[in-house]
Amino acid sequence: MLSCPPTTSPSPSPPPPTNTMTSDPHRAAMETYWREVQSIEEEKEGEDEDEEEEERKSMDGKSNLQQSETSPPCLTSTCLCLPAEVELEEVWLTEAGLSSLVTGSSEDEAPPPPAEAVLSTLTRQQTATVRRRLDIYNETLKKRNKQPIRDVRDIFTQDQLPEHPSSPTNTHSPSNTHSLTLTPSPPHTHSPPVSQSRRADWLLRDSPYSEGVAEHKRGGTCWDCLHFIEDDNSDLSFVPVCPSQDLTCADDLSSCDLTQLCFISHIELSTFLVALGVQIKHTRPPRRRTQDGGVFGVPLNSLLENDRKKFPGIKVPVVFQKLLCILEQTGLQTEGILRVPGSAARLKYLRRELDRCGGDLDWSAVRQVDAAGLLKLFIRELPTPLLTHTHLSTYRVSSVLHQVQALQLLSLLLPEVNRDTLRALLVFLRKVVSHQDQNRMSLWNVSMVMAPNLFSCHHHGNKLSITKQREEMEEAVGGAQLIRLMITHQDLLWIVPSFLLSQVRRMNQATNQKQSGLTRTGRRLLRRKSDKNDRNQITELCEGVIRVCAPLHTKVSMAIQLDGQMRAKDVTARFEFENSPVQSLYEVGGNICERRLHPDCILLDVYRANPHCDWLIKP
Repeated sequence: MLSCPPTTSPSPSPPPPTNTMTSDPHRAAMETYWREVQSIEEEKEGEDEDEEEEERKSMDGKSNLQQSETSPPCLTSTCLCLPAEVELEEVWLTEAGLSSLVTGSSEDEAPPPPAEAVLSTLTRQQTATVRRRLDIYNETLKKRNKQPIRDVRDIFTQDQLPEHPSSPTNTHSPSNTHSLTLTPSPPHTHSPPVSQSRRADWLLRDSPYSEGVAEHKRGGTCWDCLHFIEDDNSDLSFVPVCPSQDLTCADDLSSCDLTQLCFISHIELSTFLVALGVQIKHTRPPRRRTQDGGVFGVPLNSLLENDRKKFPGIKVPVVFQKLLCILEQTGLQTEGILRVPGSAARLKYLRRELDRCGGDLDWSAVRQVDAAGLLKLFIRELPTPLLTHTHLSTYRVSSVLHQVQALQLLSLLLPEVNRDTLRALLVFLRKVVSHQDQNRMSLWNVSMVMAPNLFSCHHHGNKLSITKQREEMEEAVGGAQLIRLMITHQDLLWIVPSFLLSQVRRMNQATNQKQSGLTRTGRRLLRRKSDKNDRNQITELCEGVIRVCAPLHTKVSMAIQLDGQMRAKDVTARFEFENSPVQSLYEVGGNICERRLHPDCILLDVYRANPHCDWLIKP
């Protein structure tokens, strides 16, 4: 077994510690962090030298004609004339599902259904966030003597303002009067029992996170910060709520619903951080090279697409799974796992071999120290960072609860392959921490080692001023704190809060109405009629039935009467037979595309939220 190098070994001089880093464990963790940064920079220097040599050889083999070829100057000037602000706002609006507002729709043309659907579901604070970003975009275009694509006043008409109030104590669901009754938030003067201080019942609230933190803007403390007792023990995970409360995981939603979820999560995350008074740095994402083949520097989607030709249905690239498997089988009890660096020459050799053979390597020859180095290198070399948006500003949030909520929003807006890969990584890191008595890798140590690999970081040592050095250290500790929270609270990161699922439902409903070609007046009349019909249906629900379809069973369909106790597993049990595969009950259509229901989910709540859906049993 490999042993950790002695603490007296040479290491780069870390920046002067701040007052917050006075304890020995934290000081040792910071040394671990800066050693990891130095190791990363040394690897990059070696790679840069190799690239320069290859480039030199390539240039020597080119003809004079090829050397004289350059890109047309008009294209270069066109790219450079666009201000950074415009680029950043375009990216933000596109990721919010509002690309039609910046891509040239004519002024007399209504926004396409996706954009209109997004705008129709936003709360007032979320709407203000979009309006502010669009104002910046339009003002910047005016300074460049370009006509804005669409005037902000034409987009945010009175009819598109949210009809629901923005109070955090009110619900936002279109069927909230019939949905699960939630206990209203008590006044700030009442303290909850200690036993409930870590229960994550904020997932059940129908109002967005951004609506409940208005007190922070006024220098006060919101109800959540008072309710969830801050005992400085962020290592203690929040207690999950019961699955019967109609909560769902991101994996249970269809790709169509996940797309809508990403749009809303993106808007809500920005709104939430602004409401907390966190200043977000608007910087361009680092440009990284993308390789056409091989393993390192290849987009996750490309790797997964290639792997699925051999292994259909996998969700995480095979190379990533192989590296985690080696570490789990041989390294969990190894002292200094992930921290002790391997041979730089051997790491370079293994990287070339993996790129050459595309992952078909003799894995039995890969040691755990090699696997650890390759794992971190794989993460760093991704063309798009694993978290896509670093959002290091999240660590500036003072409350652990709000940091977890922000990380949850960040996780939900990730592309599916990024989310699945991140989940696999966090599960592995939790296993490493669970063996800390043998491997000497505490939660804080693991977080410090992984921070510079997940978040790009540069160590400038004593070259910077004291203020800059402290900022550098704050970002280092902040990045590690985010990873620490993700490892601890990973089971909550993939759960879709009630308010987000409600907004996805409203977005689907608005999209369906737009595609039906209804006029604005017609939609109002239909909404009133639909609400009236829904109320009539729900009052007769005890006497009503649902029809469950199971096309893969001998019983093709079955009429089932609902009551307040019936769960999804009770329905699937009626279709089970000996040696039958595991099947799930799905909610299909209505105001959702497709959603797999948790076995303990109360069906009456689902029916009330989506009375026009179909019920389907399948694997």
